Amino acid sequence: MKPPSIPLEKITALPRLFHATIPINYLDENGHMNMRWYLHLFDDAGYPFVASMGLTPDYHQQHNTGGFDLEHHIHYLREVLTGDQIAIYGRLVGASAKRIHYLMFMVNETRGTLASIFECVNSFGDMNTRRTATYPMDIATQIAALLAQHTALDWEPPVCGVMSA
Repeated sequence: MKPPSIPLEKITALPRLFHATIPINYLDENGHMNMRWYLHLFDDAGYPFVASMGLTPDYHQQHNTGGFDLEHHIHYLREVLTGDQIAIYGRLVGASAKRIHYLMFMVNETRGTLASIFECVNSFGDMNTRRTATYPMDIATQIAALLAQHTALDWEPPVCGVMSA
């Protein structure tokens, strides 16, 4: 299933979360970035994304909380090669009392293409019980504000249709 075409300028208007140059050790026998590194890069980009909602490492340490990925989907659209410059952008698409549903877009800045889309449902976790928990009001307020901002965008998020917060 191919996602709808989204103009790059709409994606790059989202918060830029992460950027990197692809090293040679990320390549596979086909000469492009191996699939394991997509998840690695999206994971690295996830930390600043949730930090933008108040869920910083300091917050988690002070409150003995964390985040748990419940499911995710990676859509591979274009090759990424050694030396390519990539940037990752994020968009919140849903939220509930305990979960967020978001997309991240990997843009290959070297080639001017959308390389991959990552979709994730993540939950807030109480590390004392190691169970999902309700977001505290201050965090829920920040999540709601970001969701309102991203819901107001003039383009539909290319969700896979089987996940939700």
